[in-house]
Amino acid sequence: MINEQIRGTEVRLIGETGEQFGIVSLESAREKAAENELDLILIAPQAKPPVCKIGDIGKLKYEAAKKEKEARKSRKTGVLKEIKLSLKIGQHDLDVKVKHCIKFLEKGYKVKFNLFFRGREMSHRNLGRDLLKTVIESIKEKGQPEAPPKQEGRNMNLIVAPN
Repeated sequence: MINEQIRGTEVRLIGETGEQFGIVSLESAREKAAENELDLILIAPQAKPPVCKIGDIGKLKYEAAKKEKEARKSRKTGVLKEIKLSLKIGQHDLDVKVKHCIKFLEKGYKVKFNLFFRGREMSHRNLGRDLLKTVIESIKEKGQPEAPPKQEGRNMNLIVAPN
C-alpha cells in the first residue's frame, strides 16, 4: 500500500536512506514524503504501529524484481541428479555415493536415488528401504527427502531436496 491507501492514525516512519523518524502521525508522514516528491510505502502492516518508509515505489518494485530474479537464478530446482544404487552395495561405495550427493545438494541440485532390485532381491524390499533410510540419515544436514521411498516396478526411488 502506498500514500493515500494507508489507513491509521500513527506510523513508525523510516526515511529514504534508512534514518528513523520514530512514531509520527500519518498526515505528517505523508507531508514529509510529499516534500521530497517521494511515496509513503507501507512496509509492515502487522506491526504496532505500522511501519512506513519514504521512497520511490517504482525503484522499490524494480529492486524487489531484481532480487527475485537473482534468487530464481541461484535455485536449480529443474535439474535432477540421479545416483544409482544396488542392494549389495559395499559400505565404502555407499559412502562415496553419499559424498557425491552432498556435493550436489550444496550446489542446489535435487538428487534422485534409484535403487534397482535384481532377480530374487525383489523379495527383500525391506532391506532396500533400510538402505535408503541409512542414506537419509547420512545427508540429513544438507537435505531432506521430498517423500518417503517409493517402489516403482523393480526400482525404489527417493528424491532429496537441498535444505
